[in-house]
Amino acid sequence: MKRLIPTLSIFVLFVMIFSAVTMNAQNNTPQNQSKVIQNKLQDFVEISLTTDISKLTGTDKKMIPILIEIADIMDDLYWEEAFGNKDSLLNSLPDDAFKKFARLNYGPWERLNNNNPFITGVGEKPKGANFYPKNMTKEEFAKFEDVNKTSQYTLIKRNPDGSLKCVWYHEAFAQKIQKAAELLRKAATFSDDRDFANYLNRRSEALLTDDYFQSDMAWMDMKCNSIDFVVGPIENYEDELFGYKTAHESSILVKDKEWSAKLEKFSSMLPKLQTQLPVDPKYKKEKPGNSSDLNAYDIIYYSGHSNAGSKTIAINLPNDEAVQAQKGSRRLQLKNTMNAKFKYILLPISNVLIDPSQSEHVSFDAFFSNVMFHEVAHGLGVKNTINGKGLVKTALKESYSSFEEAKADVLGLFLVTKLIESGDIKDLTIEDCYITYMAGIFRSVRFGAASSHGKANMMCFNFFEDNKAFSRNADGTYKVDFEKMKLSVDKWAAKVLMIEGNGDYDAAVSYLKDNSIVRPDLQTDIDKLKTANIPVDIYFKQGVEVLGLTK
Repeated sequence: MKRLIPTLSIFVLFVMIFSAVTMNAQNNTPQNQSKVIQNKLQDFVEISLTTDISKLTGTDKKMIPILIEIADIMDDLYWEEAFGNKDSLLNSLPDDAFKKFARLNYGPWERLNNNNPFITGVGEKPKGANFYPKNMTKEEFAKFEDVNKTSQYTLIKRNPDGSLKCVWYHEAFAQKIQKAAELLRKAATFSDDRDFANYLNRRSEALLTDDYFQSDMAWMDMKCNSIDFVVGPIENYEDELFGYKTAHESSILVKDKEWSAKLEKFSSMLPKLQTQLPVDPKYKKEKPGNSSDLNAYDIIYYSGHSNAGSKTIAINLPNDEAVQAQKGSRRLQLKNTMNAKFKYILLPISNVLIDPSQSEHVSFDAFFSNVMFHEVAHGLGVKNTINGKGLVKTALKESYSSFEEAKADVLGLFLVTKLIESGDIKDLTIEDCYITYMAGIFRSVRFGAASSHGKANMMCFNFFEDNKAFSRNADGTYKVDFEKMKLSVDKWAAKVLMIEGNGDYDAAVSYLKDNSIVRPDLQTDIDKLKTANIPVDIYFKQGVEVLGLTK
């Protein structure tokens, strides 16, 4: 019997291993993998991007299909920057569900799930996306001597001998860039607005030269155009290695002139609001440009970076500090997309996670204001460090985007608080904005902590939790303490503004590492939203047919 026991144990162990391997193989069949992807697609709700095109002129309607054609070129360029060859990936996938999910994510990594791969064997998403050689190290880049290596508009490639080289976007993507530039000039001939036509022509030149200053200045001069078009390499979030490289995107928008008229007064208040920031004067010594404006739009087409991951609901551009210093920036609120996220996602979330005694404070107007003043807040604080370290974004390197988004979040709350207290915002209460902000945090936390926005959300949430600005009830709902929240807003704003102003890279990296995480209690509560079948985000049915136009 003594010999039989080990023999039986080995046999039992063998059976267990064989069963586990067999079960794993069964779970990894193409049918089961496809079912997993189909379930993931259920996390997204499709929205048709439309607007009242009857208010547009005949020439505007003729221009939109041309802008869409340009947008599709930007989409192709973004695929190349984010992943590589789109067709080779899509053609390798087993069915339509996989292909649809890959298109949503612009590659084989799940953008709203910490960039985890959903295709076997692809490995981790490269931090430098496709802007740099996959095998390039930071040390190799540091030794590479080329003044253009940190440019927003260059790719880093290898020479035949393996050494590094810079390639300008307009050279790397020459054929597609030339086509887009040609179409921009064509679109300009259909514009009834002289300033918009000038911008389109300047943007055409910019694509061909990778010099965007004059086109950004022209974009700031537009005031009366009914259609707007954001196009080019703009945001640097895709480059998680250094944060240097910008990715191509576009957005086609139709102005809501009635809503925009309600927002006009806030632009002129920016210099005064800058002086009220809760921080030492040396961290707010810069003056915001006085040509900044706020407008509301319906967006009718997304492509490239703006269409990847969580969908943009507001735009604050240009990013060029020199343009901002002279003319400020423009804040574009995307009302139709914002309304869809509120209706299908944020409001249902509030019914699950906000204390019932406070849920009545959740409103679309508060959501709109929070998002709008988040964008306004990007223009506040300082763009240059106070101690000679140069630009804030240069000093903070890859941590800059996360801290800049955290700054915008907390200063957005600070601004609505001040404006409600002063009577400049009359139709909302501070309670409305704080409670709606909390519901908004739960919405955006579901995007994961891999992106700059996700890390910023978690830094804000964890800071407010540590300072007891809200409490978690036994049933997993949350209740805001308004007085402590107000104090925490000031305290957190000061901390972020000082890290940026000091260009304190080490402090930024350390704080991010310790505080940009989703803590266990929050994860437990967020998991309830999946059970409640609340979508994570939206995607779009868009194009000329949806708009009722013809090419």
